[in-house]
Amino acid sequence: MFSLPLNERTLPHHAARVSVPTYDRGALTPGVVHISVGSFHRSHQAVYFDELARRGLGGDWGLIGVGLHRREMKEVLQDQDGLYTVVIRGPAGDEARVVGVITRYLFAPEEGAAVLDALTEESTRLVTLTITADGYKVDPETGAFASDDPAVVADLADPARPGSALGLVVEALDRRRRAGRPPFTVLSCDNMPGNGAIARTAVLAFAALRDERLAEWVHEHVTFPSSMVDRITPRTTPEERDWVEQAFGVHDRWPIMTEPFSQWIVEDAFCNGRPALDAVGVQFVDDVQPYALTKTRLLNASHSALGYLGSLAGHVRTDQAMADPVFAAYVERMMTEEIAPLLPSIDMDLSDYGATLRERFANPAIADPLSRLCRNGSTKVPRHLLSSIREARATGGPYALLTLAVAGWCRYLRAVDEDGRAVEVDDPAAERLHDLAVVGAGDPRPLLGDRATFGSLGESPEFAAAVHRDLLDMEAEGARAVVVARAAADEQVAVA
Repeated sequence: MFSLPLNERTLPHHAARVSVPTYDRGALTPGVVHISVGSFHRSHQAVYFDELARRGLGGDWGLIGVGLHRREMKEVLQDQDGLYTVVIRGPAGDEARVVGVITRYLFAPEEGAAVLDALTEESTRLVTLTITADGYKVDPETGAFASDDPAVVADLADPARPGSALGLVVEALDRRRRAGRPPFTVLSCDNMPGNGAIARTAVLAFAALRDERLAEWVHEHVTFPSSMVDRITPRTTPEERDWVEQAFGVHDRWPIMTEPFSQWIVEDAFCNGRPALDAVGVQFVDDVQPYALTKTRLLNASHSALGYLGSLAGHVRTDQAMADPVFAAYVERMMTEEIAPLLPSIDMDLSDYGATLRERFANPAIADPLSRLCRNGSTKVPRHLLSSIREARATGGPYALLTLAVAGWCRYLRAVDEDGRAVEVDDPAAERLHDLAVVGAGDPRPLLGDRATFGSLGESPEFAAAVHRDLLDMEAEGARAVVVARAAADEQVAVA
């Protein structure tokens, strides 16, 4: 099939096959600077701002993208005039749209001065971040800022030429302060609890190391709303890039594949104007925390359970695991009977939300690999599984299915599946945890004794016995058979 490269000149030709921007891109005023443009940002936040512009509500909210690590993104977007394709893949079919709201892309390691100019420009009223948890230099347990981090030390030594996201934000705020300009809102879109508070801690601590007056100004004038973001966006493969060209006639060097579902909930705390994102599906609330907790407990816990137990049972993708009625029943029962009763009351129907999550997991067009769900278990298991187990134990609720998911992780850490095939344990603590899992073999107590992961829960004889039972049953019968037995039980009884 005939195809054309994606750029401003070819947009009218692509309009016959894909949805293209209907607004005057040149008339957009860049009011947003996003730091660390990756696949998730391009499938999520940028799409909301693109939709805002399409509805005639985003004239002052064009977007400047800033890259920190991958120069190839600049090369692609520069050649494509900032345009790229988002393909929404769902059971009803595939739909493609060209996003045009990124008016400029800057690669910070080479264009630091231009990035600071953009951040300091009076039209910039919002700075959004997807820099991952490591980018904030804040310990998630203690809340302490890592002032001795090499990136922090380097930026403090030469603040006018920062290399980190924090250094850029703080230097830009200082320049705005000195110029008598109002600040911008700093909005973290990273998938971590309390992301607004973490961003605030990081920026204030960094500013205080430079100048106490700057820190006072930031404290008084800058806001750091929390947010909750959700959209499954796997990495685009070369095969998918070729498929986009064949299916839609668009030669896009870096398209995005994503699911129909998208959610963005934001704390309503902006210091310099707020885009009308509520007109395009964003939900502004007073407190994001209960919504984030609901997502973490339901979505992320289910992801972890499917990842470890599904992988052990031989499944490779999330949709394959959900197509197995045994795992589908297990996830539904864990959600409805063990997790949902522990959640706070919010403006959300938990039954509908859980059903939506299970539909998303089962979407074969996304083909989300279970290996992705298994990454960083040392962070995810305490946050997504153990937190619910602790609460269930305190309130007398059931948690046998949650415990089985934890046992699945303990078994997965041995780095071999039930047929003896190697599995990759992608985790910063992989070596330490693998050794503990192997040394214990069928006895989980050495691993449960890792306080950095399990805290005092690992010292509970009842919890250890429940995990031990699950491991022994998996050794004797296999993970799938144990999932059958647990999910089919007539009653879920608390593990004492």
